[in-house]
Amino acid sequence: MKRVLFYALCAGVACASFSCKPKTEEKAPPVDSAAHPAAAAPAPISKEPFGTLPDGQAVDRYTLTNKNGVVMQVINYGGIITSLRVPDKNGVSEDVVLGYDSLSGYLKATPYFGAIVGRYGNRIANGKFKLDGKTYTLAQNNNGQHLHGGLKGFDKVYWSIEEAQSAEGPSLRLKYTSKDMEEGYPGNLTVEVVYTLTNDNALKLDYTATTDKKTVLNLTQHSYFNLTGNGKRDILEHVLTLAADKFVPVGKTLIPTGKLTDVAGTPFDFRTATAIGARINGSDQQLVYGGGYDHCWVIGGADSTKAIATVFEPASGRVLEVYTTEPGIQFYSGNFLDGTITGKGGVVYTKRFGLCLETEHYPDSPNQSSFPSVVLNPGQTYKTQTVYRFSTR
Repeated sequence: MKRVLFYALCAGVACASFSCKPKTEEKAPPVDSAAHPAAAAPAPISKEPFGTLPDGQAVDRYTLTNKNGVVMQVINYGGIITSLRVPDKNGVSEDVVLGYDSLSGYLKATPYFGAIVGRYGNRIANGKFKLDGKTYTLAQNNNGQHLHGGLKGFDKVYWSIEEAQSAEGPSLRLKYTSKDMEEGYPGNLTVEVVYTLTNDNALKLDYTATTDKKTVLNLTQHSYFNLTGNGKRDILEHVLTLAADKFVPVGKTLIPTGKLTDVAGTPFDFRTATAIGARINGSDQQLVYGGGYDHCWVIGGADSTKAIATVFEPASGRVLEVYTTEPGIQFYSGNFLDGTITGKGGVVYTKRFGLCLETEHYPDSPNQSSFPSVVLNPGQTYKTQTVYRFSTR
């Protein structure tokens, strides 16, 4: 099956055109909000320093605010979403993504909190793949397998950021050029990712990329969500729905077997809303291999105007819906968080303290001819979209 490189997007998630706007100027003097409530409203985009990389590059933190007061913060290191504050059922806004209070946390060994992942999100068996008969060798950075782009993937590089606006809400256009053979991948690859915080409380991600040499590509976003707000407890009571009849089973190194398995009668059946913790500690061999859920569900051909994943957190009433043009979604239940990370606000991230819903092509696709292709050729444009929409009930 050939990879679809351009997706026609239906109503509700249609791409918007963007126009650049000047960088935010210096802060104005304080305004009496009681006398001038309109003037006191937050600017859609602001920018402030967030530290310095070891090579001396300054890192900035951008703050986006939509018309409803939803606030997202992004840094140009890794394209990382460091904070996303959304309201609960009582209108109380709290942060629903894991991360760190300062840049130093992101510079340590970290489980990809909030980052753009590439060139290849997920695993490639033995860190090798072939294109036109030539074998390419990648870093074996995860139990002998290649994971999330290697030793210095897109999560650890400096992205240029331009502020933008659309009819939907404030936007950031992130750009990065990956040089030929960076981390072992062929081709000079030009990547653009647009983050839009829409005025209907969604985070929209538009990915595009081109290459000058045949390569493989599988971009995703690696935010860890915890809808309790400000990390109050683990995610086991979150209720998940996945509109998928099949998933991608793996072996003990979490590399796909090459088969697609029906979810019916397994702990991987989330077609009916089910608490994440209900079956996670069962004896199913797939759960044993993953230490819980760390698998890709098959959603290819799904209508991109319909949610393919929904998460509901009963105490806060927060709801997260995921829409995508991708053929798969990796649900990871934070099994390898082990209490050694102290995150924002001094919260210790213990096992299963956050969940990821990574929209993507299947793991190890470069080595699995029966899977949808991840090959990108010169003259083609990689184009895909994912939307994370927040609400309450």
